[in-house]
Amino acid sequence: MKTLAAALMLSTALVVPGVALAKTVQVTATIVPYYGPGTYMAIYVTKPDGSYQTTLWVAGSRQRYYGHMSGWARLITSAGGSINGITGASVGGGQSLTINANIADAMIDAGYKIVVETAIEGWGDMPNDASVPIQSSGASAAGQGLIKTLTVKM
Repeated sequence: MKTLAAALMLSTALVVPGVALAKTVQVTATIVPYYGPGTYMAIYVTKPDGSYQTTLWVAGSRQRYYGHMSGWARLITSAGGSINGITGASVGGGQSLTINANIADAMIDAGYKIVVETAIEGWGDMPNDASVPIQSSGASAAGQGLIKTLTVKM
């Protein structure tokens, strides 16, 4: 019995600290209604100084168009990184994209931001279309282009 209790305490000690290092956040980007091709989106995190931290999601299946999201592509290049997020289909006008992502606790209430950049083939791109600080209380903002609203819930 003592061996079982010791094993349970050890396994709990190894698992619980790992759970405390990240928090799941829900990010929802709603696109303004429009007719035309799907919207490509890059959802990424920037550090307090505005430099690139990580990509959370890329919406749009053709990688050759990722470079059209020039702000995001420039940040990745300057950081010496590569696309490290999850990808999915583009998002149509009037639709919403909701993702769940793990954010390190150290990024919460520390000046980091979730940024969404959008682009439509033949229509151009909108760097920093919407951004919100990563806060324990969550955040919401209106976009400047194709994003109607960006909401982050903890």
